[in-house]
Amino acid sequence: MFKKFGVVGLATLLLFTGAATAVGVERYVSVSATGSIKVSPDTVRINATTYSSAASSKLALSQTASASEKLRASLLANGINKIYIKSNTISVAPEYNYTQDKGSVLIGYKATQSFEVVVRKANNAGAVVDGAVNAVGENLTIDGVTPFIFDSTKASAAARIDAVKRAKVKANAYARLLGVTLGKIIYLDESNGGTPVPIMMGAAKSDSGATVVDLGQQEVVVNIVTRWSIN
Repeated sequence: MFKKFGVVGLATLLLFTGAATAVGVERYVSVSATGSIKVSPDTVRINATTYSSAASSKLALSQTASASEKLRASLLANGINKIYIKSNTISVAPEYNYTQDKGSVLIGYKATQSFEVVVRKANNAGAVVDGAVNAVGENLTIDGVTPFIFDSTKASAAARIDAVKRAKVKANAYARLLGVTLGKIIYLDESNGGTPVPIMMGAAKSDSGATVVDLGQQEVVVNIVTRWSIN
């Protein structure tokens, strides 16, 4: 029994040794690359808040609702589709005044309603801001103006082409250094560069007194990891 077991064990060993010898070792070079493209934003996001202070929470909320109606009317008059007007938060809270002798004293209530407005015609963003301020008056704050790309599909495609070109150049450079020939690409993994961030943005008053939103440019980034066969 011992001798038979030894023969079987030897045959098994030879079988696996042969299989390992028959299978070739995969040879490749792996490189990462980043592709990018700068484009002009075509859309502007405006964050605004209406607010009011009053003796009661009910009155503060009512006055804020009135200011919000004026804001909506102004936005619609300036060509903003209602699907691009979104309420983010509505709040009402007590307000206190602190003094050393009396401590915290209730002085009233403050109500707020915050909005996110998307201006599809980026060049009209300044007029939208001015219209809102003129309509609502002192019960409005403009909290942010952010240019962005509404649909970055085409820009991402261009950045993707740039990334692959850069990866191939890098892979060829390594092949030459190693003294081998670069073959076909056998693996690619992509990760985007995150939400495009404006390189330049801001709002200012022109000589005529009108608000101008500077669109600047945005960079769309695509990161890839590739693997190329080598001979």
